[in-house]
Amino acid sequence: MKYLCLVYLEEKKLGDVPDSDCKACGEELRKNGHHIAAEALQSVHTATTVRVRNGKVSVSDGPFAETKEQLAGFYLIDAKDLNEAIQLAAKIPPARVGSVEVRPTRELSA
Repeated sequence: MKYLCLVYLEEKKLGDVPDSDCKACGEELRKNGHHIAAEALQSVHTATTVRVRNGKVSVSDGPFAETKEQLAGFYLIDAKDLNEAIQLAAKIPPARVGSVEVRPTRELSA
């Protein structure tokens, strides 16, 4: 089953986790057959939020909501169940200074 691991942390703590640690985590996931995709995101200041209400498109700078922790990146993994996904997410380096939200993906109905 696919699980999306959303990495959240305070933007000022981005430097607390070396890129090399994140790359090593991705390599370990690849080696063990759990890796599907992973990407780090640029600063929250580069974000754009799009909404459509009553057929009108609204575009605003920044994230959807002001929060202490921002979405910093993601890992899309393959795990046999939620327990395994949680074990894998615990090894994602930014979990040491932020948080990792684990959510199963779902297939869209026809």
